[in-house]
Amino acid sequence: MKSTSILYVLFLVFSITSYSQIIPIHKISKNLIIDGDLSDWNIPFLGPFVVHNSGVKGTQSTFVSLSWSNENLYIAYRSKDSKIIGAYKEKDSQIYNTDDLVEIFIDPDGNGQNYVEIGVNAFSTNYDMLIECISPDCGGWKTSLGFTVLGMETVSKMTSEGFCTEIKIPFSSLESIQNGNFSKPKIGTKWNGNVFRIDYGNSTEYLALQYYRNSEFGFHQPKEFAVFEFVE
Repeated sequence: MKSTSILYVLFLVFSITSYSQIIPIHKISKNLIIDGDLSDWNIPFLGPFVVHNSGVKGTQSTFVSLSWSNENLYIAYRSKDSKIIGAYKEKDSQIYNTDDLVEIFIDPDGNGQNYVEIGVNAFSTNYDMLIECISPDCGGWKTSLGFTVLGMETVSKMTSEGFCTEIKIPFSSLESIQNGNFSKPKIGTKWNGNVFRIDYGNSTEYLALQYYRNSEFGFHQPKEFAVFEFVE
């Protein structure tokens, strides 16, 4: 009995301190208004984000919260930012090269292909992109900015400390992903993905909620994606 207890404690300590890959998405009973005001957001926030390939805490803090209803996936970010870089631009502008922004990658079937990348800057400009494949086995870096998440809503709102962002993604829009093997989630469903921030302020930092142990290919490492788990 004593040795069993010791093993359990060691397992618990290892589980707490080791690389965790589960990001919970909490069920809510009603749809949310997307306005960038997080005062009515009741789901706990996770973070702070860390440098994506080292786990070192970011210079400026970022927190995220995820929830879902029967129709939509919702993501909210709180980004501390003393020097906001960017501007309002046309949809699908390549703001990931120039602007402070938050991102989410979603791979419902977890096979590393046909996953969605969505980014929103501090001025509510968004882009949505389908990553068909990045592996040399299937040709590598096949992407499409022509892909559109129909019904998606994104709003960022400036605060005294930085900016907050809300995103709504209708599940119905993900059904159109060719070869995406999407199915509407239920409690216990698991997707692969991750949430990110690019901060071009005082120093450029690429941040993630779950860091990668491999430094190659930036954020695009499907084998390193975390697990989104839909829970109560």
